[in-house]
Amino acid sequence: MTSDREREKARPSPRKAPSERERNAPSERESQALTERVPAVEAMRSAAGQLAELLGRVPQSVSALRPTDDGWEAEVEVVELERVPDTSSVMASYKVVLDPVGRLMAYERVRRYTRAQVDREGR
Repeated sequence: MTSDREREKARPSPRKAPSERERNAPSERESQALTERVPAVEAMRSAAGQLAELLGRVPQSVSALRPTDDGWEAEVEVVELERVPDTSSVMASYKVVLDPVGRLMAYERVRRYTRAQVDREGR
C-alpha cells in the first residue's frame, strides 16, 4: 500500500494557467520566422495571390516590390473593369503590405487608370 506522501509525489503538480502575454507571444518557430524575410520572388507571389483572394480578380502584374522594416510593400496592378477594346479597360494599382513571412497585413487602392494611359514624368 502506498502512503499519502508517495501519492503526492506521483501526482503531477497543477499547471499555472498562462498569462495573456504568454498566450499571445509567438512560439519559438514563429519568432524565428518573423526575423527571416521571405525571398522577393515569394513575396511577389504572395502579394498577388492574397490580393486575388480578397478582390476576386486575378492581378495582371506586380509593378513594384520593396523591402521595409516590417516586411515587404508591393504595388499590384489589377483589371477592375474589362472593356472592348482592351486598351479602354479600367485598371487599378493596389499597395499591398506584407509581414516578413509574406502574410498580407494591409492593402489599399492607390490609383485607377485606363490600360492605354501612360504615366507622365513628375507624377
